[in-house]
Amino acid sequence: MITYKELLDIINNCAGCPLHENRINVVPGEGTLDAKIMFVGEGPGRDEDLSGRPFVGAAGQLLDKILNAVDIPRESIYITNIVKCRPKNNRNPNDNEAEMCINFLRRQVAIIHPKMIVCLGAVASRYIIGKDVKLSRIRGEFIERKGYSIFPTYHPAALLHNPGLKQVAWEDFKKIKKRQIEYE
Repeated sequence: MITYKELLDIINNCAGCPLHENRINVVPGEGTLDAKIMFVGEGPGRDEDLSGRPFVGAAGQLLDKILNAVDIPRESIYITNIVKCRPKNNRNPNDNEAEMCINFLRRQVAIIHPKMIVCLGAVASRYIIGKDVKLSRIRGEFIERKGYSIFPTYHPAALLHNPGLKQVAWEDFKKIKKRQIEYE
């Protein structure tokens, strides 16, 4: 198995799809390598592309507030995305782009080996759980697969666009915290 540093070098030099042509920075992910929980979003936005860090824009700030409220320190998790380069105009990644990056995510999971993978939003859920899944049907339920607890919930950006979803997401994050306590 390759090391985390070797994987980062591969990701940072990737030119496998057209997304690399417009990126400022690759955003491979960050966090502790012994994280029990891995959060996965869809792809970097403008702020993430500028900084090279995941979830630092408005959605990331909301995610940080939610994590703090349920007492899950960001330093205790690993956070990444399906694609590692920003899709133009913050659009969802297409299938070709996601398929190019999904092996990077699989390697990250193999190296970090979290107990829980939280899919933030429909895009992450589709590429991690299955192409035909509907977030509205599986959100808030643990799915056990290949030794991992996979938990789909809303992306923080969805909560910014539709504040009515915040209460439901709050209940989801309380479930995540409860499961995290079981891992300790």
